[in-house]
Amino acid sequence: MSYADKVFKGMCRDILDNGVSTEGEKVRPVWEDTNESAYTIKKFGVVNRYDLRKEFPALTLRRTALKSAFDELLWIWQKKSNNVHELNSHIWDQWAGEDGTIGKAYGYQFAQKYEFKTKEGIQKMDQVDYALYLLKNDPASRRIMTNLFNHAELKDMNLEPCAYSTQWLVKGGKLHLILNQRSQDMLAANGWNTMQYAALLCMFAQVSGLEVGTLTHNIGDCHIYDRHIPLIKKLIDAEPVECSPKLVINNPTKDFYEFKVEDFEIKDYDYNKEIKLGKIPVAI
Repeated sequence: MSYADKVFKGMCRDILDNGVSTEGEKVRPVWEDTNESAYTIKKFGVVNRYDLRKEFPALTLRRTALKSAFDELLWIWQKKSNNVHELNSHIWDQWAGEDGTIGKAYGYQFAQKYEFKTKEGIQKMDQVDYALYLLKNDPASRRIMTNLFNHAELKDMNLEPCAYSTQWLVKGGKLHLILNQRSQDMLAANGWNTMQYAALLCMFAQVSGLEVGTLTHNIGDCHIYDRHIPLIKKLIDAEPVECSPKLVINNPTKDFYEFKVEDFEIKDYDYNKEIKLGKIPVAI
């Protein structure tokens, strides 16, 4: 099995065996199809580390919409958009307002420009460009960070960011990424998010002239929804595919804004085609 499979199964078993249930508590999420409260079993403060020099963290337990995952990543980090019509999937439609946006969330925050100290003096740029600037011009810095959790504008967001901050660290010519996530739905988002930020790490390393290092994923509230439990158990029992996936970016560019979804290829990868989860219930 892939290393990502091993991590995923271990987390799910731990949550089901040792997690805390919210059943009976007052909770925010409801089921989209019934409007009934959506309860979870959860663990707190989960930390996973993936060495991208060895393997790309792709689950083999079931099919994952790779292109859609990478498209959403570029929508936020590259297009810096909050407009669902600029996304090639419908995963954000339920959060869109009448104007077609998700409010001042995710890409909107990355589009905002600030005054930053640089070697050339004060320059106005956004968080993504400043992180890339520091990786190229001050890679020893311990201040290469981004943060989407803007408290002043939380009231204007249709959904507060789940994956909300990053820290980039360069050690021995290798680029390492720490991703902080306040909340994660194990079935819908775990494999998706780890692949996205592993791909982002690979892109940032390429344009900065660095080797890839590790992705450390810190999850505050790691949970399984009540109606997802049978599906999670199905994945725990699923037969993984023996492979060691590798991400290949078929674009030698040194410009982050030139990457396209079709540039990404996962080699030495397969998935269990026997696993059919059907329509997954959505909590909103």
